[in-house]
Amino acid sequence: MAERLSQVAGHLSNANPRGLLAGEVAIITGAGQGIGRSSAILFAKEGAKVVVSDLDVKRAEAVVDEIKAAGGDAIAVGGDVAADDFPKTMLDATIKKYGKLNHIVNNAGFTYDRMFHTTPDDAFDIIMKVHVRAPFRLIRAAAPYMRIKGNTENRSVINVSSTSGLHGNVGQANYAAAKSAVLGLTKTLCKEWGPFGVRANTVAFGHIKTRLTAAKEDGATIEIGGRKVALGIPGAASANDPSHAPPADRLVPLGRAGTPDDAAGSILFLASPLASFVSGHTLECTGGQGI
Repeated sequence: MAERLSQVAGHLSNANPRGLLAGEVAIITGAGQGIGRSSAILFAKEGAKVVVSDLDVKRAEAVVDEIKAAGGDAIAVGGDVAADDFPKTMLDATIKKYGKLNHIVNNAGFTYDRMFHTTPDDAFDIIMKVHVRAPFRLIRAAAPYMRIKGNTENRSVINVSSTSGLHGNVGQANYAAAKSAVLGLTKTLCKEWGPFGVRANTVAFGHIKTRLTAAKEDGATIEIGGRKVALGIPGAASANDPSHAPPADRLVPLGRAGTPDDAAGSILFLASPLASFVSGHTLECTGGQGI
């Protein structure tokens, strides 16, 4: 599977007109890099038409260029998922270009870590807004295009959570609360939209190698409200000096951290007809960690 996903990223084969998602339309937020980028490329490889959304429109456009170079079909839509006009912007662009919507992958997000007693209100509120309110508003706005009685097409919503939402995590009271809320949001959607043939599932990721799990010392940041917020984990495996990384991988039964391609595979599974009778489920993509 890892080799196959690597081939996708390297454009060694064209989009498959008979793929798992052939002819279907998917919105993927936070798709300019990391898990979102790998998911967008993999969905396109499996025949989906992908709406690549990212706060950084240039990154989104670069992913679209990759997809098109491999023979796929995609458009880029920039924007902040927390903005009031984001759902309308996304859906207007999607329906104008493709005329329908099959899948929403709510992947966009970031961390704003502080110890519980030092977490300011704004650090709590923005994480809840991005990870819970934003997916809720996008799904709600998509109701006219997905909640259609008698539509037998494959349709799903996949919300990205984390093991922090399942078990809590030191320094992440805000993030853990938000990612836990995603589970309830998804299960409710499963019950309400199931009669219309729409499946709703969650993926809870463990240690996946992205900018959120890299060493904070590497200096990755995101700008929120004009202020830079540092991303990453203090003392984690550094891209600049991996030899000084703590032995975190030994906590994973598979003996390694996951890659964005690993993560994308789990999202594809839940979106695909292979999961046609899977709804309301939380899939733990962790390499076995935390069992």
